[in-house]
Amino acid sequence: MAETTWPGERLIAAARRGDVESITALVSGSHPHVRRFARSLCASPEDAEDAAQEALIILYRKIGTLRASSALASWMFRIVRNECLRRVRRDVPVPDLSTSGLLANSAEDETLQRLEAGRIAAAIAALPADQRHVLIMRDVQGHSGRMVADALGLSLPAMKSRLHRARAAVHHALQGE
Repeated sequence: MAETTWPGERLIAAARRGDVESITALVSGSHPHVRRFARSLCASPEDAEDAAQEALIILYRKIGTLRASSALASWMFRIVRNECLRRVRRDVPVPDLSTSGLLANSAEDETLQRLEAGRIAAAIAALPADQRHVLIMRDVQGHSGRMVADALGLSLPAMKSRLHRARAAVHHALQGE
């Protein structure tokens, strides 16, 4: 049976003090939870595995900076969320109009573009996993509707319905801010 609880307070406290065996046990005990969260948030299984690994590396390196043992789960989830968002931003192409000769962006324009990309990535990350996967595969990665439906084991109308709901939710989130 799979472990359903996070590592205990004593183990976390010992890891925070620098005990190597405790840090090792903490990382391995946290791995299933971190991986499950990454799978629900990231666009692809590969990104989820990479995000989980990055989060565990950060846990290993920075466990001493954790202020309260009870905050481990929320700290790790925040790290995974940020890593998944970073991966989404990495995959979203930002057109460079200055090299095409059409427009030279000012520092202010570039900052506004980054802020807007961050808002979009956050809105996508807030979607339910089924809608997020469809939206990312179709609109971000550019796969055909049939390919997305097949990859996710959906009928084409079901995929279209999820895609519509995802787009509407992202639009609503961006309009509401």
